[in-house]
Amino acid sequence: MRARTLSLLLLAAAAAASFTPTTSNDTIDRVTSIAGNQTLVSAGRVYALGFFSPAGADGRTYLGIWYATIPGPTIVWVANRQNPVVNTPGVLILSASGRLVILDSNNDTVWSSAAPTIRNITTRATAQLLDSGNFVLSSDGSGTDQSVAWQSFDYPTDTLLPGMKLGVDIKAGITRNITSWSSPTDPSPGNYTFKLVIGGLPQFFLVRGTTRIYTSGPWNGDILTGVPYLKSKDFAFKVVYSPDETYYSYFIRDPSLFSRLIVDGTAGQLKRFSLNNGAWSNFWYYPTDQCDFYAKCGPFGYCDPDRSPPCRCLPGFVPRSPEQWSLREWSGGCVRSTNLSCEAGDGFWVVNQMKLPQATDAMVYAGMTLDQCRQVCLSNCSCGAYSAANVSGGVGVGCVIWAVDLLDMRQYPIVVQDVYIRLAQSAIDVLKATDNPRRPHKSTLIVVVVATISGALLLLAAAGCFCFWMKKVRKRQSDDMASLPPSSTGDHGLPYRVRYQPSLSPVSRDQQLDEVSGEMRHAEKDVDLPLFDLDVILVATDNFSDHNKIGAGGFGPVYMGKLDDGQQVAVKRLCQGSMQGVREFMNEVKLIAKLQHRNLVRLLGCCIDVDERILVYEYMHNQSLDTFIFDEGKRSLLRWQKRYEIILGIARGLQYLHEDSRFRIIHRDLKASNVLLDRNMVPKISDFGIARMFGGDQTTAYTGKVIGTYGYMSPEYAMDGIISMKSDVFSFGVLVLEIITGTRNRGSYVPELDLNLLGYAWMLWKEGRSVELLDEALGGSFHHSKVLRCIQVALLCVDAQARNRPLMSSVVTMLASENAVLPEPNEPGVNVGRNTSDTESSQTRSGTANFVTVTALEAR
Repeated sequence: MRARTLSLLLLAAAAAASFTPTTSNDTIDRVTSIAGNQTLVSAGRVYALGFFSPAGADGRTYLGIWYATIPGPTIVWVANRQNPVVNTPGVLILSASGRLVILDSNNDTVWSSAAPTIRNITTRATAQLLDSGNFVLSSDGSGTDQSVAWQSFDYPTDTLLPGMKLGVDIKAGITRNITSWSSPTDPSPGNYTFKLVIGGLPQFFLVRGTTRIYTSGPWNGDILTGVPYLKSKDFAFKVVYSPDETYYSYFIRDPSLFSRLIVDGTAGQLKRFSLNNGAWSNFWYYPTDQCDFYAKCGPFGYCDPDRSPPCRCLPGFVPRSPEQWSLREWSGGCVRSTNLSCEAGDGFWVVNQMKLPQATDAMVYAGMTLDQCRQVCLSNCSCGAYSAANVSGGVGVGCVIWAVDLLDMRQYPIVVQDVYIRLAQSAIDVLKATDNPRRPHKSTLIVVVVATISGALLLLAAAGCFCFWMKKVRKRQSDDMASLPPSSTGDHGLPYRVRYQPSLSPVSRDQQLDEVSGEMRHAEKDVDLPLFDLDVILVATDNFSDHNKIGAGGFGPVYMGKLDDGQQVAVKRLCQGSMQGVREFMNEVKLIAKLQHRNLVRLLGCCIDVDERILVYEYMHNQSLDTFIFDEGKRSLLRWQKRYEIILGIARGLQYLHEDSRFRIIHRDLKASNVLLDRNMVPKISDFGIARMFGGDQTTAYTGKVIGTYGYMSPEYAMDGIISMKSDVFSFGVLVLEIITGTRNRGSYVPELDLNLLGYAWMLWKEGRSVELLDEALGGSFHHSKVLRCIQVALLCVDAQARNRPLMSSVVTMLASENAVLPEPNEPGVNVGRNTSDTESSQTRSGTANFVTVTALEAR
């Protein structure tokens, strides 16, 4: 027996010695083999098969398949991933029994394929590498489907290629999963596996060991409900669900396009790559955000990535442990606010923008209508919800019933399908009252109409009195002007406006606020801030003299001042011609008065005096960030470590605004000139004049007046007026790239490539040259891994799709932690307004000529 095997090995070695791979040599048979660096190449030169040794593998050799013409190599299949060839060279032969066998230099069998499914293996048997990437053993060499005795597609490793199946073939007894490599240098099975779990509705899970990390959501006949956007003109996706076989597969319509789906063990993610311009681009990946993690919000909870915190209870449910939820521990989930009666008194509440609950433990009734399903659910005290089992063609067929906890639901901005949640009728009545409040009674309408007419008459009378009063005020002001002290700069200082009746100073805050507009009086209850007398401001700024002026913006000029106690302050004065008026002034006062954070500028007080609107801030000795990063002389003063600290500080300040302050605040104008630096170069976000405060569950707003700065605006805000936390995240990503490069996004184009800063950063990232973005003023002094991490985070933040951008809490974690796992970025969003200075603000898309902002808040 030993002699026979040795003879076979010598025969294989002799064949290998004369083996010269060509484009047509895609096959081995019973008398040929491959060894060493010899390869098989598919007929169309798409794939190659041979032995390889990963970098850092210490000589371990594996038989694998890779792309024949793409540099790399990019390995898509490994035969002996658990049994490397140590005693090289290895030899691949086709044995007489119909098995593929790998022998090492000691003639020991390292690996062999599974027993062939066809017993009648002839002497004409061959193993051929196809252009699909499948390595097929044909029992008679004919290559027909009926002759396939074994194929590599039945035994995937970490990659799913077009045409491969992921799932279970019950009839053939084959389970097809993809499992990550242990490490980039070790193709042995790693910790992460993507697999099908059968039972109920088919569902695919990404698991780490036995722990579920992510799930695709149940298949509803049309889509995997956890991947509602899984549609593309370039791809065709298919899920087959039958008694004999259940699997997922995909196909590419354009033969010139290369794509692969892998399990990345380093990132702990499922990723799809496509080849673009000779480099692999991450087409999408899962988990994408915190709501993709399995059962994030526990039983009967659902996750909304656009909210903070993201977890909510389903309608009719409340947190099981409010204390745990307040600590952001959501695994305990929710319980019913009202127990079911388990009788005819129960009903159903419909939700339709949800990923279907995990359905592998649900019961499926293929031939039942939804009405029948409803009755079956009501008759079962354990039934908590039901839905259509198949919605292909737009018509619900069959039904699925959940008599278990509803797990792993998340909200989408689009309708997925109706899910009927069982609730006590009293809970439904409460939800209806909240969702559809009753129309006012007829008598109430009469009272409202009468009150409106009376109010209008009173308003007209008040307007007449106001005009008479203002005439007297103007006369007194003109009489008083001659007695004012002159500015120390002569006539060049901005003339200040005189407070009416200065002899009343100091006056109470209520008396001062009574002199301002009705809107300001309405907002007064929100303001808890010291009020400075105008005389104090005049003395501190030397009557707003030019030599104390340190800046200006859309709001008005900013002056340096010194109070009586010696404290330096920055005084921001609303100018009469400012497009931002009383509303923006009170907006800034209300917002900043409530905010306390190391990375937010501190408001010390304000002055409200007839038509004077003044804000008093702590003084920032190093002025704004743009004066450093965009100045040829100062850029070199900001070394890499300081730039990194500034990036992290801005991120923490923005996280506080979005997630940790009393109110969720969207800044809307985050840019380099609105980040101030104190004497220690600690960054502080400033200028909240156009910020938006969200209360309760509000996460998105729509505005008819887009105000901000071109170059920093997210695409959805600039083009559609959609405001959310993700708008600020986009601006932050732009700002990070500007800090790293010392270059403005707007105007920083590569003429020959027609790219702005975002496009250029994306191009370099795809080519693996991102470090070239670093500001030349830094020289060679920088932390390589931190630079790359900051660039990757910035690209994640400027994703074209708002839903793909991370929350600021995730951004802070990714920036601050060396061990944080970062997903691959996608192509950045289009940035508008490429021909004007980034100091210009947009005031386009206003619904009216007088720039009235029309806003619709969306509570979700």
